[in-house]
Amino acid sequence: MKRRIAVVEDEAAIRENYRAVLTRYGYDVSLYSNRPTAMKAFREQLPELAIIDVGLEDEVEGGFELCLELRSMAPQLPIIFLTARDSEFDAISGLRLGADDYLTKDISLEHMVARIVALFRRIDSLKQSQQNSQQVVEGPLVLDLDRMTAVWKDEPVPLTLTEFWLVHALAKHPGHVKNRQQLMDAANVVLDDSTITSHIKRIRKKFLKLDPAFTAIETIYGFGYRWQPH
Repeated sequence: MKRRIAVVEDEAAIRENYRAVLTRYGYDVSLYSNRPTAMKAFREQLPELAIIDVGLEDEVEGGFELCLELRSMAPQLPIIFLTARDSEFDAISGLRLGADDYLTKDISLEHMVARIVALFRRIDSLKQSQQNSQQVVEGPLVLDLDRMTAVWKDEPVPLTLTEFWLVHALAKHPGHVKNRQQLMDAANVVLDDSTITSHIKRIRKKFLKLDPAFTAIETIYGFGYRWQPH
């Protein structure tokens, strides 16, 4: 069965261009020009991956709002921002809102497809992993590889797919230091160092919101991160 991808882009020619490319790669593509139309469709059926522009018609940051709404509905849904806005501030904002990737429209369509394939590969890897181990338990942390959920001290942690993979990479080998490249490899993502740092900050905030004493993720300055063993 074809994987379903939703593209939310307000420029018709660009929308159709994305559809042509993604259809050629075997995806089932749905197109939306604005946030309200997309949300109406998503409430009836979620896509398997969403590609969102930041500016949507008269909503300058409609894509950011859409990302927030989607995250509240589906914490693990892969979300990619694909936008002309190339400032570091916008990229960090998008990732902080829960997107799994932030791409600018100057990348090639082949590069865009490669990032999509990588995201889907991560999902498939998680499903494959569940055949060998249903859970990773490290102290008060429980990662359910079947449901792709995280629990800390019996409280669910609303991690995105990328965040889940990063926590999994760290907690699976407590006490081992993972550099940023190793984290990217484990999570099957291609990100720059500052983006990995943003993801780790966001992960910490989510745990700290549940547990102000959370210190499990240790920064090893100049190298990477380590999950403190319990």
